Amino acid sequence: MASKNLLVELFVEELPPKSLKKLGESFAATLASSLKAQDLAGDSAEVVAYATPRRLAVWVSGVSTQAADKRVSQKLMPVAVGLDANGNATPALLKKLAALGADASVVPNLTQAADGKAQALFFENVLAGATLAEGLQKALDETLAKLPIAKVMTYPNPSGEGWATVNFVRPAHGLVALHGADIVPISTLGLQAGRTTQGHRFEAAKAVISLNDADNYAQQLADEGAVIASFAERRADIVRQLTAAAALQNLQPIEDEALLDEVTALVERPNVLMGQFEAEFLAVPQECLILTMKANQKYFPLLDANGKLTNKFLIVSNIRPADASLVIQGNERVVRPRLADAKFFFDQDRKKPLDARMLGLSKVVYHNKLGTQGERVERVQAIARAIAAQLGDETLVRQADQAALLAKADLLTDMVGEFPELQGIMGRYYAQHDGLSPDIAYAIEDHYKPRFAGDELPRNTVGICVALADKLETLVGMFGIGQIPTGDKDPFALRRHALGVIRMLVENALPLNVLDLVRAAFAGFPAGVLNDANAEVANFVYDRLSGTLREQGYSAQEVDAVLSLRPQQLSEVPKRLAAVRAFAALPEAAALAAANKRVGNILKKVEGDLPSAVSTDLLQEPAEQALYQALSQVAPQADAAFAAGDYTASLQTLATLRDPVDAFFNGVMVNAEDLALRANRLALLAKLHQAMNQVADLAKLAS
Repeated sequence: MASKNLLVELFVEELPPKSLKKLGESFAATLASSLKAQDLAGDSAEVVAYATPRRLAVWVSGVSTQAADKRVSQKLMPVAVGLDANGNATPALLKKLAALGADASVVPNLTQAADGKAQALFFENVLAGATLAEGLQKALDETLAKLPIAKVMTYPNPSGEGWATVNFVRPAHGLVALHGADIVPISTLGLQAGRTTQGHRFEAAKAVISLNDADNYAQQLADEGAVIASFAERRADIVRQLTAAAALQNLQPIEDEALLDEVTALVERPNVLMGQFEAEFLAVPQECLILTMKANQKYFPLLDANGKLTNKFLIVSNIRPADASLVIQGNERVVRPRLADAKFFFDQDRKKPLDARMLGLSKVVYHNKLGTQGERVERVQAIARAIAAQLGDETLVRQADQAALLAKADLLTDMVGEFPELQGIMGRYYAQHDGLSPDIAYAIEDHYKPRFAGDELPRNTVGICVALADKLETLVGMFGIGQIPTGDKDPFALRRHALGVIRMLVENALPLNVLDLVRAAFAGFPAGVLNDANAEVANFVYDRLSGTLREQGYSAQEVDAVLSLRPQQLSEVPKRLAAVRAFAALPEAAALAAANKRVGNILKKVEGDLPSAVSTDLLQEPAEQALYQALSQVAPQADAAFAAGDYTASLQTLATLRDPVDAFFNGVMVNAEDLALRANRLALLAKLHQAMNQVADLAKLAS
């Protein structure tokens, strides 16, 4: 079948900018995948996605006019059902064949083959390959049905047929389908495919562009339509222009991948211009100015070499006038009231100290089962004090208490009311204005950290105390009222809170017991508010730890070996994992892990208590005597290394036990008929098991 390159474009009104990248990728991937599934395109066909504010398009190489015919074998029914005693077709078989477009003439050609325990009849048939028009119509229908559209619009059918309406993310005005230079007769959303499209709203050389063929699409849009069709190319052009414009002033644009994607989705022909605002606005915290410029105006603030905000910013315009001064002045005029609002909020907020806002938190509902924000603050204070008492002196306890008291106060400020993303950050600025110490001010900002994967941790111990308290209060509060994450649903971000607790404990090597922390968090709530969910919260934390360790490259066996012992200080986990990995590399490791698993299985079956010590008088066999002697030498060394925190040395010391352990199992009957001998041998194995499993459960390493 003849093959040519294919282009499909859907021309629409301006698409949602925050969704454009995903829409473009989905449009291209789904349509190409459907063509490949129908054998109209090969598995190695090249696929190029295009997406601009007003179009979704895809180019696919080597698409056939018609797919090749397929020979298929279809099971009909058991032979006993389809043929009578004389081998003639039964009514059931004839009915089945008729449904497939065949008749009794094909009965002699039916094949018989085993199907389970019985013989079945199979109909060999040739299915004609789909034509491009049929296959592309199916592919386009599937593609539009699978587009990740959050909300659709309903508008009149463009075909003008009566009162009919269509539903799509935005009104569609044109459809292009070109196979080489030929139009493929497909339709969708009330549109018939053709070869015409439109370029830039204001700067296109032609109002209507007639596309020559599939391969000239991007070039014609650029030449005649003043449009860069490729999302990736347009984005790269914006980055190049931003970098060059900033370099002229020895400045650097702020890095923001999401903003870059959004701006790329707003323009078809980017043109970067520089604007500026009055330097007096720089007295406002730069986080406020940066956020208002990015969120409200889609500008790129410019920073100096020290990362400080300047009064210059970059605009990504969608037009390229000969004189851009009016465009720049218009943007400067628009941003000025936004910055003035930020300055007003900042000035007003500082007229009232943070501690004067605390009463207001008692009127803000946190959760209908957990009370107000004011009550929550009291709980976080209690938990923070308990943590600080373990990490420092009375000074740290006082600082943690005060930081926890003020941590949520900025929720009632005008600035945070306008920009919720600034909560914590504004609390720090206002605390500094109130004359509080840097430790407390930064703890107020940092108690939300880490806010996402890879985010930095709190900068000081006060911040660590309050951040741990805040996250633990959320975890135990939600678990205590039954709000447990299920599947993908985690409305209170409990997984993120658990990972934050883990990161702070591990990366700061904090000497804190995770179960004690959970208990302290539950103790911060009044009696009767929560159900007892201590175990559930602890399990949740260990599950999150297990997942994140596997993501870091540790094997499931290594992680299970360490976490099955539930180490209470999570800060020890990395050292234990390193020790397990080093032990697993020893030649004796596999045999000792297998023996440890065997010992564990034996001890599980023991009923009653075992002797607390091994009696040397009852050690009759040379192999059990040798094991006892070896264990008497090795166990103290392993214990000493374990107590010193040298887990690698503790495990590697055990390697010398391989030969005596193997000899014991080869030459000693553990379950001897003499009950005294049996109990003594089990006590020896218990001592061996205890020595081998301090750092990790080595049985988990057994294959």
